[in-house]
Amino acid sequence: MADTAIFDVDGTLVDTNYQHALAWFRALRRYDITKPMWRIHRGIGMGGDLFVAAVAGREVEEAHGDDLRQAWEEEFDQLIDEIQPFEGAHELLAEVKERGFRLVLASSGKTEHVERFLDLVDGKSLADAWTTSDDVEQSKPEPDIVSAALAKVKGASGIMVGDSVYDAQAAAKLGIPTLGVRTGGFSVGELQEAGVMQVFDSLVAFRNALDGTPLARPSR
Repeated sequence: MADTAIFDVDGTLVDTNYQHALAWFRALRRYDITKPMWRIHRGIGMGGDLFVAAVAGREVEEAHGDDLRQAWEEEFDQLIDEIQPFEGAHELLAEVKERGFRLVLASSGKTEHVERFLDLVDGKSLADAWTTSDDVEQSKPEPDIVSAALAKVKGASGIMVGDSVYDAQAAAKLGIPTLGVRTGGFSVGELQEAGVMQVFDSLVAFRNALDGTPLARPSR
C-alpha cells in the first residue's frame, strides 16, 4: 500500500504545458530552427537537459544546447504571469493529505519557477516536501526526480501522479505506479501505453474518484 503521494507540478497542478511549448518554439527560432508546435508539445514533460536532443536532434544539442535552454528560460519568464492553477488543485492536495498520505510535490524545474507554482496552489502549506532542479542530475524520463521526492520523506512506498508519459516512465523505473490526468494534453491511450494505471480528465474528476484509487481513504 502506498503511503506517499508524489505529485508532478508543471502540467499537473498548474497549467504550464503550452507556455512551455511556445517558449521552446521561440527559443529555437532564435537559431533559425523551426519545429512544428505539435512536435514540441510531445516533448513537454521531459526536462530541458534531454528535450533539445529529443526534439531538435543531437547536432542541435551539441551546437546550441545550453544557449537554447537559456533562451527558453528568457522566453518562459515572459509568459509566466499568464500561468494559472488547474481547478481543484489545492483541494485535491488537501484531501490527499487529510487522508493520511505523505505529500511530495515533485518538479525538476528551476527553483524560482517551482516556488511560484507552489504558491499558486498554496502547496507549501500542505506538502511534506518538494523538489527542484537542484535535487536531480537528470530529469524525466530518468527516475532521479521520483527518487529524490521519496528520499525527502520517511515514506516506504509511493504513488506518482502526473500528466505526461514521462512521469509514468520515470516512476516505472523505480517500480512505482502512476495515476494520470489529461491536463498536459496527452491522450488516454498514450498515458495507458506508458503504464499509467488510471487516467482522469481533470483534477476535479480525480478527486471525486479517489476512493477507487490507491489514494483511497485508509480503512480503520
